[in-house]
Amino acid sequence: MSHPSTDPLFDPLTGPVSDRPAPETVAPPPVAPPPVDEHTAMRGSHLSPAGPPPTSPPPPPPAAPPATPTAGPTAGPTAVPTAEAPAEPRRFMTATDFLDRRDSETTLGPATWGWRGRVRRWSGGLVKPAMGAKERAYEADRSAIQKDFDGPRTIAFVNPKGGAAKTTGVLAAGYTFGTVRGGGVVAWDNNETRGTLGMRGTRGSHRNTTRELLEDLGRFKDVYQSRIGDLGAFVRSQGDAHFDVLASDERPDVTGVIHASDFAEVHQLLERFYRILLIDTGNNLRAENWLAAAGAADLLVVTSTVREDTGFSGLWMLDALQDAGHENLKYKTITVLSDPSPKVDEGLARDLVQVYEQRTRGVYRVPYDPALVSGSVVPYAELSADTRRSWLRACAAMATAL
Repeated sequence: MSHPSTDPLFDPLTGPVSDRPAPETVAPPPVAPPPVDEHTAMRGSHLSPAGPPPTSPPPPPPAAPPATPTAGPTAGPTAVPTAEAPAEPRRFMTATDFLDRRDSETTLGPATWGWRGRVRRWSGGLVKPAMGAKERAYEADRSAIQKDFDGPRTIAFVNPKGGAAKTTGVLAAGYTFGTVRGGGVVAWDNNETRGTLGMRGTRGSHRNTTRELLEDLGRFKDVYQSRIGDLGAFVRSQGDAHFDVLASDERPDVTGVIHASDFAEVHQLLERFYRILLIDTGNNLRAENWLAAAGAADLLVVTSTVREDTGFSGLWMLDALQDAGHENLKYKTITVLSDPSPKVDEGLARDLVQVYEQRTRGVYRVPYDPALVSGSVVPYAELSADTRRSWLRACAAMATAL
């Protein structure tokens, strides 16, 4: 047992420490804070940690803003920045934003068609009726054709039956895309041997074709030295139609055919210089260059006349492509159905429209036009207004599908 005088828990006067009541704690007298100069008071929360302690507990921090503020009906002033959520800079309208907004607010001009257009002209422009439904649709189709693409686009016109209006379709589409878009369009006769696109298009000052281009491809190997003007020795300008034609082989002494590798080289070259490539295919579904064109196309256009044989041939071709593994044919294909004469079997026409609507994105009827059936050079300026309007609608659908 330890001695009381040496036990750390025993006091000689008061007894054991553990038996004593705890002494009351007396707070030190308050100390007045030192005087604060004006500049220190302005700094507020930026006082140095080494400064004097506050005389009262600090106020609680302000409540944090909600994690996802709800935007009001109108834009208010920029929020006051906090340590938890610094304010974002105010969003101002840029010059590009301004132009985009102005473009989206652009309205169509006064009517030029029908009685509305006559009223505007007779009144000397004092009365300006708005466009009717047909004129608005016409302007919408033009806008669709004029859309921008992020690269060249290839459209192949296909039907293994001769006389299915492939060549006239390519030329009419070339005229429409060329005049509405303003150039950058080429129509290419990718026939296995000899096609008629070069004969039906405007004749050029030379007779060079795909065959001569293949023989002289070396001059285009250097992408920094070759120019689109160099292609002028091989393509044929269509004048006011604003597109070019690359004809197929026209030499009777040549027996060779165009292979898949030949197609690939010419296609790659044309993609360097043109934005829209319209390909007139031959009639041999099993030819290498036909299959290469179908595989490279961004869009297939099935052309047919209102005849049972050409309509059947187009459907048979779609069945063959489906069996060969081509996917999404319905969304990659449209149909152009042409009237071969002034009077056609409307019952057959309805059947063809119905079945092709099931197999492709849409069916577009083109009326009979004597300018397209003579077999000679297509006189673009002589195409009827109905023919031009029908092809405008069909080409707008092509551009939309691209």
